[in-house]
Amino acid sequence: MASISAANPKSLMLFSGRAFPELAEEIGEHLGVAPTPTDAYAFANGELFVRYRESVRGCDAFVVQSMSAPINRWLMETLIMVDALKRGSAKRITVVLPFYPYARQDKKHRGREPISARLVADLLKTAGADRILTVDLHTAQIQGFFDGPVDHLFAMETLASYMEQKYAGRPLAVVAPDAGRVRVAERWADRMGGVPLAFVHKSRDPLRPNEVVANRVVGDIEGRVCLLVDDMIDTGGTICRAAELLDSAGAADVVIGATHPIFSEPALERLDKAPASEVVVTNTLPLPPGASLEKLTVLSIAPLVAKAISEVFVDGSVTTLFGGLS
Repeated sequence: MASISAANPKSLMLFSGRAFPELAEEIGEHLGVAPTPTDAYAFANGELFVRYRESVRGCDAFVVQSMSAPINRWLMETLIMVDALKRGSAKRITVVLPFYPYARQDKKHRGREPISARLVADLLKTAGADRILTVDLHTAQIQGFFDGPVDHLFAMETLASYMEQKYAGRPLAVVAPDAGRVRVAERWADRMGGVPLAFVHKSRDPLRPNEVVANRVVGDIEGRVCLLVDDMIDTGGTICRAAELLDSAGAADVVIGATHPIFSEPALERLDKAPASEVVVTNTLPLPPGASLEKLTVLSIAPLVAKAISEVFVDGSVTTLFGGLS
């Protein structure tokens, strides 16, 4: 891709948080724009400091931050980065969150609970963000929490293209790990040429987070390669129990696909033991230190994010990247 700055008189500046600078650098390579040099550090008591080494006045700023653990530290750093840009007279500030934090807390299940996904949107707006660009929100309604444009990107094409090429010629089925992900799985099934769709019926105790009980498979998957798709893998409990159920129900093979590799412990251990031949994810988040899993394939989300940033910068259409889905 040609240098954006050379093609447009406006000034695009890219800023990287410290959670996953490698992703921001890769995005910058596709844009032809290097991340702006930044001084960032923590004081002895944990307070964070950020200062940009170059003028940001009048620029179109894109702040890239991957919300990995420790998520609260990187969220606070992002808010400070945005505030510094606002006070430095940046013309427009877009926060690029490949993984939106607190997305699972998008509604109240019981009384006296927070809606933390909305709080994050309010914090970003208050800090000075004009726009949010993110990938595969846990629920689409989060787009309405932010008082401004939200560009919702989809990693399905990146993941599906890989799986389509690797497993071409074999009978496939797309499987949702629970009833709540059926709509996403339907889009996958259409994208894969109208292959059969199934889902795993499960129950969850709202008082015990990250613990589920997979009950049965709904749909015909016998003798098929099951593409078990979800937006994220946290501790791996849901996806691995679903894989075990598919295996016992007669699946020829199980391939797990997910956008966000959170991989909280003991996810990697569970995935290693799960009856799945491959786990395919994107690099919206950095892998945990020392992460090792032979069956793991990581695809880059950088080209997709770079294309979206380019469209935002030139006031183009991000929706056209997804055939009208965004």
